[in-house]
Amino acid sequence: MTAFEPNSIRSYSQEDVQQILQLAIARQADDKDTEFSYEHLLEIATELEISPESLKLAERDWIVQQGQVQKRKAFDVFRIRKFKKRLGNYTIVNGFLMLLDLLTSGGLVWSLYILLFSGLPVGFDAWNTFQTKGEEYEIAFQKWNRNHQIKQTINTVLNKWFKALQA
Repeated sequence: MTAFEPNSIRSYSQEDVQQILQLAIARQADDKDTEFSYEHLLEIATELEISPESLKLAERDWIVQQGQVQKRKAFDVFRIRKFKKRLGNYTIVNGFLMLLDLLTSGGLVWSLYILLFSGLPVGFDAWNTFQTKGEEYEIAFQKWNRNHQIKQTINTVLNKWFKALQA
């Protein structure tokens, strides 16, 4: 008797159950834009013998995780925008120097050395920008997040202060 015969006794680990249920839900939802109400989610949880309290805690944890995902996406966009600005500056300055070298000496003599040496930090910057794993990324994210929170706090305080002055 194989594991897929109806009369066989099957058992699954908790991880296996989660994976099977995720696949089943994905197959049942033909449209990825299908949304479930909280009542429907509660009904599914009840059928799976998950208490409403556990569901609320899981939902709260999920909301926190989604917030972290959004913050990391914003951080990645910030890093890419910063890199593009630096790359643009590098291109403009080195383009000007190469044009100057071309006009003064009739060829590219000294500007290629500057291009190579100034390109090294840009290369390292590219590596750091697109490296999204590891301790350095985590440290940079935490620093950005702190600065972002400080800016939000200052903006909130200033907005309240200006509203109080206008009233």
